[in-house]
Amino acid sequence: MESNLDRPLVRDSKTNRLKAAPDHYHLVDEKEGQYYRNIFPYTEIPTIPFNDRVVPMHTPKDVWITDTSFRDGQQARPPYAQDDIVALFKLLSRLGGPNGMIRQTEFFLYSERDRSAAEACMALGYRFPEITSWVRATKGDFELVKKIGMKETGILTSVSDYHIFKKMKTSRAKVLDQYLGIVKDALSAGILPRCHFEDITRADFYGFVVPFATALMRLAEESKMPIKIRACDTLGLGVTYAGVALPRSVQGTIYGLREYAGVPSEQIEWHGHNDFYKGLINASTAWLYGCAAVNTTILGFGERTGNTPLEGMCIEYAQIFGTTNGMDLSAITEIRDYLEAHTNTVIPSNMPFVGKDFNTTRAGIHADGLLKDEEIYNIFDTTKILNRPPEVMITDKSGTAGITAWINVYFNLDRAHEVAKDNAGVKVIYEWSVKEYEAGRITAISDDELIEMVKKNLPEIYNEKVITDKLVKIKPKG
Repeated sequence: MESNLDRPLVRDSKTNRLKAAPDHYHLVDEKEGQYYRNIFPYTEIPTIPFNDRVVPMHTPKDVWITDTSFRDGQQARPPYAQDDIVALFKLLSRLGGPNGMIRQTEFFLYSERDRSAAEACMALGYRFPEITSWVRATKGDFELVKKIGMKETGILTSVSDYHIFKKMKTSRAKVLDQYLGIVKDALSAGILPRCHFEDITRADFYGFVVPFATALMRLAEESKMPIKIRACDTLGLGVTYAGVALPRSVQGTIYGLREYAGVPSEQIEWHGHNDFYKGLINASTAWLYGCAAVNTTILGFGERTGNTPLEGMCIEYAQIFGTTNGMDLSAITEIRDYLEAHTNTVIPSNMPFVGKDFNTTRAGIHADGLLKDEEIYNIFDTTKILNRPPEVMITDKSGTAGITAWINVYFNLDRAHEVAKDNAGVKVIYEWSVKEYEAGRITAISDDELIEMVKKNLPEIYNEKVITDKLVKIKPKG
C-alpha cells in the first residue's frame, strides 16, 4: 500500500469537503492461499467479524436491475424451451418498462440452442433489456459474441484464493496477468468486457481485488471503454451490518471498489446468492452504497439456494426510491402465471409476491378484517399494483367471515353486490364446512368444492364467466 499523506487534497463534489486522495494498493503475490480460517473454518458455521469501521452511503442518482435468468437462472432448473425464453423475455421488457429498469439480460452462447434463443430475442428489436452474454475467456468466443451482434459480454475472473490456488492451481501474479490479457483480447475484438469477480466475499480485498480493479480502470481509460466489474457474492456470504469487516462486508466491498480502485458506480454490478437468506438485503445495500446495477433472476432461480429475486428487487426499488420509474409490476403476476402454466414450475406457496398464499388469509379474524377493509391485512393494494386481489383459503379456522370473504373475492363482487356474513347461503356453507372438519378432514377446502356449494346455495351470485376466466388464465399449454 502507498500512503496518501503526500498527495494533494481534492474537493468532494457531493459533500463539498476536502478529501484525502485514496491509498494505492499493490498486488500481494502470496506464496500460499489466504483462506481466512478464522472467518471460514469450514467445519463450523462461518463467523461475522466486526471492525467498527462505518463507510458512508453513496447512493447513485440512477440505479437499475440486470437479469441472468437465462444464464445463471437455468443452472438450477430444467432449461427453458426457446418459446418460453422468448415469452419470458417479452414479460421482462414489460416489467422493466420504457426507462430500462431491467437494463440487461444475460445468455449463454455455448451451444446452437443457446445462440438460437438469444438471436430470437434480439430479433424482437427491444431496447430493453439489452441482451448480453457470458462466454469462456477465449478469442474465439469473443469473435462469436461480435458475430451475433452483442456489444458486451461477461468474463469469469475469480478473485479469491480458494479459486486461484485450489481450483486454478496458479498464483495471484500469474492469474492477474492472464485476466488482463483476456480483457485486452475482448477490447481488441470491440467487445465491452464485464469482469465477474467470482467469490469476492472470500477474497483478499486489498491484496488482490483492489489491484486488479485498479488495473482494469487503467485499461478502461486507455481504451475509452467503460469496463464493468460484477462483484459476485458466490456463496451468499455478504453481510450488511454496520461496522462489519471485509471480506464479508457488502458496503465495504462497494465502497472499496469506488474509493480505492476508482470504479464509477455505473460500472459496478452486484451479483448475490441466497445461501444465508441475505440475497435481497445484500443487493439493496449494494445499491445504497454506490453500486448502480443489481443482478437478479426470475423468482431467484439459480445455483443452490438461488440468486437475488428479480421481482423482489422491483418492489424494493419502489420502496427505496418512492417510484416505479415506469415499471409495470403487474407483469410479475403474469410471469408467475406463465411459469406455472407452461414450464411445470412449482412455486412455493409462501413465496413473497408470487406464491399462492402471498396475499391469502386462512384465519377467520383476518378474513373479517378483509371484509371491513382489505388494507387492514394486505401489505399494499395488490389488485392495483400486481393485478392480484387478496384471496381467502377456507379451513377449520375460517368461520363465516372466511367463507364470506372467499365468495366476494372469488366472484369479484363489488361493494353493492357482495354478500354478508349473515347471508343464509353463507351459513349453510359454513355449517357444511364444520361437519367436514368434525368428520376428521385436515385439508383446506378447495375452490372447486366451494364453487359447487355457491352454485347450490347462492345461485344469484354464481357467475360462470368469472370461473371460466380464472381457469383460462392458468390453463397449461397444450
